Amino acid sequence: MIKRTLIAAAIATHAALAAPAFAAGEAKNVIFFLGDGMGPTTITAARIYKVKEEGALNFEKLERTARIKTFSNDAQTTDSAPSMSAYMTGVKMNNEVLSMSSNTVAVAPSKDGNGNATINNCAPSNGTPVATILELAKAKGKAVGAITTTELTHATPAATYAHICHRDAQYAIAAQAVPGGAGYNSALGDGVDVLMGGGRNHFTPYDATTNPKGRADGRDLLAELAAKGYTVAATKTDMNAAPNNKKFIGLYSSKSHLEYELDRTATPPLGEGANQPSLAEMTTKAIDILSQNANGYFLMVEGGRIDHALHATNAKRALVDTIAFDDAVQAALDKVRQTDPTLANTLIVVTADHDHTLTFNGYGKRGNPILDINRGYRDGQPSTDADGNTYTTLVFGNGPHRPNLRASLDSATVLADSYQQESGVRLASETHGGGDVKLLATGAGAKVFKGTLDNTKVFGLLKTAFGF
Repeated sequence: MIKRTLIAAAIATHAALAAPAFAAGEAKNVIFFLGDGMGPTTITAARIYKVKEEGALNFEKLERTARIKTFSNDAQTTDSAPSMSAYMTGVKMNNEVLSMSSNTVAVAPSKDGNGNATINNCAPSNGTPVATILELAKAKGKAVGAITTTELTHATPAATYAHICHRDAQYAIAAQAVPGGAGYNSALGDGVDVLMGGGRNHFTPYDATTNPKGRADGRDLLAELAAKGYTVAATKTDMNAAPNNKKFIGLYSSKSHLEYELDRTATPPLGEGANQPSLAEMTTKAIDILSQNANGYFLMVEGGRIDHALHATNAKRALVDTIAFDDAVQAALDKVRQTDPTLANTLIVVTADHDHTLTFNGYGKRGNPILDINRGYRDGQPSTDADGNTYTTLVFGNGPHRPNLRASLDSATVLADSYQQESGVRLASETHGGGDVKLLATGAGAKVFKGTLDNTKVFGLLKTAFGF
């Protein structure tokens, strides 16, 4: 059982230590965008894919920039749990740990009789919870929300509202979001106002036929949330019909993440994509709901499947999801400017939690399609390796597709939706990269985001902007 009183105490301590100079922060609202795994090369490649070399993504036009160091408490290369937690809490923690003290040891959950990891092995003595910016905002009377294209209980969204020793304890993470229920994170007060993502199975009871990845404890957390006044949605249509004056949870996938954007918009859409909203649509709806609070709001928006496509060494889906993430940033800017034209009251921050091993290589001709084989800038002819074989401009430092003997590649092959780029080191799955990531910001309080910053420092800057 997590020591909830310690979170409340941490929130009180933050408030007590707030310097008088920051008593009235510049930002009434903060929207924090996180492109999971969206390293600098992914941004560059997505820019070329969308608007060519000379263009710019929407978020690249934000005027304040910084470079962010991402190492975790125990690793040069972080995973998403401690990196997002560092942004949300200002504390370095070990890989796999979510919003807990630095001494917390990651202990994975165990599987139940149904084969699902529903058994939480985080002992009460294993570390202590640390307050998140979402909890601090809630304690100040602001509305709060977390939305994602991954499962709602995945590492990035979970870091905003949950405290646990291992990111894979997703069934326990789900319980932390249900006001008044067993395992609830009481630092959330009357609850997170807006939650959206996938992974409905973590909230609903196990059924061998209809919900084989469901909860073994028999709880229907969605029914519990509805009883607490939440509107519960399963589709884009449900979301659009939901009132803006009630708390809201939308889970748009029954057993996993939302579809990749490329698949959601395919003809016909793949999987459950036909009934899923885009990240931009979720962002707009979240702002509609949260902005009903006169005290302002904090909203976290994650483009989470960028990371998944990169792990799969499928650059095309990664780039398309990056562009969908960029569309969500623009949707937020457009929505907020309807009532706050100069962003005098709203801070928007865009960053990533870590890099990947995606590499931009060769001396390609300007205008050559970024996903295609490399063609030389001098003559526009296919570039070749030392053995005379063609290669793609985008490759990965590691991953599952390192051929023992390379062969020439052709455009039809490498431009296909599901093509997986070659890698240098053979691993079962591509890893994160340890390089720095970008941060861009605009609006109220944005001027402090500059230089090279540790990811933990971003938390302090968010607090300052809010005046906490």
